[in-house]
Amino acid sequence: MKDNFSKIASEYAVFRPGYPQEIIDYMVSLAPRTEQALDMATGNGQLARKLAVYFDQVYATDISAQQIENAEKAANITYSIQPSEKTDFTDKQFDLIAVAQAIHWFDFNTFHKEIYRILKNDGIFVVLGYGLLKTNPETDAIIKKLYKEILGDYWDKERRYIDENYKTIPFPYEEIKTRTFENHCEWDYEQLLGYLGTWSAVQHYKKQNQADPLELIRKELKTSWKESDKKVTFPLLLRIGKLQKTL
Repeated sequence: MKDNFSKIASEYAVFRPGYPQEIIDYMVSLAPRTEQALDMATGNGQLARKLAVYFDQVYATDISAQQIENAEKAANITYSIQPSEKTDFTDKQFDLIAVAQAIHWFDFNTFHKEIYRILKNDGIFVVLGYGLLKTNPETDAIIKKLYKEILGDYWDKERRYIDENYKTIPFPYEEIKTRTFENHCEWDYEQLLGYLGTWSAVQHYKKQNQADPLELIRKELKTSWKESDKKVTFPLLLRIGKLQKTL
């Protein structure tokens, strides 16, 4: 798994959007029990913290020590630094395993074998994510310019899985048909700019050019946002499955 976010772990914790309560409730309603859950590639722990309200015990893993250090804590969450493709959990341990906005970074073959090892036979596996944000026509045009024209060559090849709404990732599970969800936010300009600054392609651009690509749109973005209704919508990506009899 790639680690594109350790250096901006604190910004990631502040500026990345969470997941609405309705999608958490929906996930949990499909779990056979609420004993043990696992949040893989937990990042800032936002999903683990929400799962901890429902499950007796939540485990959360990430390869980044900095991300774990900035993660939200709770008495029934156990954090550990380890790759999602090879964990130290016991066979058939979890009722629910989730991975949010991260599965596209994994080695699919070894990762899915690990899920088959540690997920209970009647447990559920949840893939979550969010696509490109939508705001207002003027701001969307500026963000699209940043996304495609300025940062186009700086995105990792794995980003395409998000652009394809996670529909093209390998998914060797008995899939459950799911509802459609969106996440609605109201952001000030600093929150919007801060979020854009957490994009992995922004980090790649900075490293290669020793310059911040957001400076190329900052003034234009600020003007459009000042005149907008400050509303942001994220289309949520969701796939849920159960183990097949054979992998």
